[in-house]
Amino acid sequence: MAKASPAGKATPEPHLQKNTLARAVTAAILSSSLAVPAAVQALEIEEVTVTANKREESVQEVPLAITALSGDFTRKVNLDDVKDLVSYTPGVTGNSQDSFIDAISVRGIRTQDFGVGGDPSSAFFKNDLYEGRNGSAVTSLYDMERSEILRGPQGFLFGRNSIGGAFSVHTNKAEIGADTTGYFETDFGQNGRVVAEGAINMGISDNFAMRLAGYTSQEDGFVTNRFPGSEDLIAHDKQAIRWSTTYEQEALRVQTTAEYETREQSGSVYRAVENGDIWDAFVAAIGDPEIGGDASKGNVDVDRTSGDADNADVMTLGVRVDYDFDSFTLTSNTGYKDHDYFYTEDYDGTPLHVNDYGQDQTGDYFQQELRITSSGDDALSWYAGVSYYKEEIDAKFRFSGQEDFMCQYYGYYYNSGMTFSGCADLYAYYGSEFSSTDGQLVETGHIRGNYSGWATYVNMDYAITDAFSVGLGLRYTNDDKDFAISVPTPESELGPYWAYGFSTDGFIEGSDSWSKLTSRAIAKYQPNDNDTYFLSFTEGFKSGGFGSFNLDNNAMGEPAIGNTELTQADGFPANIFDPETIDSWELGYKSTWFDGRALFDITAFMYDYSDLQVVTYDGGASIVKNVGEVESMGVETSITAELNDNFNLMFALGWLDSEANNLQDICGLEDADACEGSSLFWAPEISGAMVLDAHFPVSGGAITGSLEMFWESERGGGWESLDSTKLDAYQELALRVGYESDDNWRADLYVENLTDEFTWDGINNNGGVLPSHFFGPKRPRTIGLRFGMDFE
Repeated sequence: MAKASPAGKATPEPHLQKNTLARAVTAAILSSSLAVPAAVQALEIEEVTVTANKREESVQEVPLAITALSGDFTRKVNLDDVKDLVSYTPGVTGNSQDSFIDAISVRGIRTQDFGVGGDPSSAFFKNDLYEGRNGSAVTSLYDMERSEILRGPQGFLFGRNSIGGAFSVHTNKAEIGADTTGYFETDFGQNGRVVAEGAINMGISDNFAMRLAGYTSQEDGFVTNRFPGSEDLIAHDKQAIRWSTTYEQEALRVQTTAEYETREQSGSVYRAVENGDIWDAFVAAIGDPEIGGDASKGNVDVDRTSGDADNADVMTLGVRVDYDFDSFTLTSNTGYKDHDYFYTEDYDGTPLHVNDYGQDQTGDYFQQELRITSSGDDALSWYAGVSYYKEEIDAKFRFSGQEDFMCQYYGYYYNSGMTFSGCADLYAYYGSEFSSTDGQLVETGHIRGNYSGWATYVNMDYAITDAFSVGLGLRYTNDDKDFAISVPTPESELGPYWAYGFSTDGFIEGSDSWSKLTSRAIAKYQPNDNDTYFLSFTEGFKSGGFGSFNLDNNAMGEPAIGNTELTQADGFPANIFDPETIDSWELGYKSTWFDGRALFDITAFMYDYSDLQVVTYDGGASIVKNVGEVESMGVETSITAELNDNFNLMFALGWLDSEANNLQDICGLEDADACEGSSLFWAPEISGAMVLDAHFPVSGGAITGSLEMFWESERGGGWESLDSTKLDAYQELALRVGYESDDNWRADLYVENLTDEFTWDGINNNGGVLPSHFFGPKRPRTIGLRFGMDFE
């Protein structure tokens, strides 16, 4: 992930991650129930009911580009956390093996600022509660009911700046009934993988029930670190527990949720790219660090001087109240979330202590939404609502590296290729002395944010005929942000030399607000029970914010870089950036074929995206600006077919064509015009998936299996299209074979990444003292065995 650019020397490049499309939409549309033995369920296709449009509807009738995945599917394919949904959704990219969500892109739209003064471009929700930002949004998937991933701007439906799309997951709720039901499942695999989850549902009375679910997952690292004395990397240890209740009395229903999750895992893993101009300049200035291990096998050689942590404690509370007034339903949804997050990594990807990054963050979030939704089958249907949120966040950032490496590189850079042995040598060249306490340059920053906002919206759908309807929605959004940044002067004699380039005497504060009226219009045509056509136009809006690593220029146009002990009176305001906007058009078709034996959908889209909030540099440290505009178009399609009583086949394909312009401030080439017309390099042009599911009844149960294949085209290279940082096309297979008993138990053997294909999650071009690097890598071939049982 792009963490920071050296003071005035580099523009960080974003995460990249393959897009594995809808790897088993088949499984997502199979029925599942604890009360029915798995083996007696016919291998047939059924439509998932979703609530993305604020009312229960079949996914095949919703005029939106939406992927729905069942909870049964979540367990089947070993989804670990909410970001893993990326891999199964057409047009969505950016999964990575950490708790950062800034790399998630939907149709190429992604967050390009990893700080805490802005908002993600893709919004995450659990049980309609906004999940938030890096470190707190990535929660585990267990005891799931379903997941809905909506592509395209979803600000009207979900708010909270979901300009790219929205991920909405729903956990199983307590079900009222006389019986006690539940399940448990275990998973043992390579690399010390041990996973267990389960739930019990208890019907306390005719009006009240509660459900208790738990989850634990442990896995050793699978990435070999060649640095002496190091352990294998990308390991995790997670536990979570959730308690939910349901109360129903005539027209009233009240549902509550209380959840706590704790996790300890590795930070991101990087390996420097050992070729190209950026690497050659690094070696010429500092020397060859002689990185150990084989990059083609995912080996790394990183010092981890500042530790290795991606740890979080997350608590969530939620209350939903529904009351049916016959002609409409009133819904109140209240939520509160508190998180503590601690993160460290070695960002330079070498065995040298060039740059370590750390983040220590706490935050809490409150939301309240009131909504009324019409009932009945009248020609006019509608819903309207109002929402409010308040967020407080406190984040401390830390950048550390060895002083001599900074002096070696920038001495070389600014003195026409002269080499220096370290800071003492460089300072002597300039005629002065250099003293050091411990040889380290440590730059820190402290952010305090107090954010709030409210919105109101209304949507009306009118059936002009039995087959044709139109809809119009309007939403007014207002966001207010109070922001404060403090950057203490480092103890090193170098001062704020690299990460920030300036320092402050206390906090520098800023406040601003942004508001926007956006619209959505949809036309839907259903000539029969099987076919749905739709055409839509949506305006998207993502509010402005504050950069976490720089200040804006003063009234005379002078940058803060080079100044120390700045105060509010010095006239360098907090780094403010403006909102992003998008105009998006979609044309879609969904159909049920062959008497329900096949489901088909296809969506064509195009959008204009303006004023991208991009981390760049302005003669110094990282700063967020509004630059560039993007025009994109694409097609996403999938078909799921019941071939016979034993086999289901799914095929999915996505194509994206994008062109970005006005990139002068973020292009790393001397001729910035050379970057004009670049594609959104983090998203592959073509990606697809094919899945074959099998089900063979035998005495006492059934033998099951699935063969999964997915692929993507070349990606990477950055805006500069560097050959050294491109990732080749990639494909992967997975195989699962199991047995499901009529007595409610099941077991299966799985091999993921069957052919042991290798690739990295992505690349960052970087520059300056930071070499380009790969990050990831992908998980190698993994074999495991699972056992599960339902009970009633």
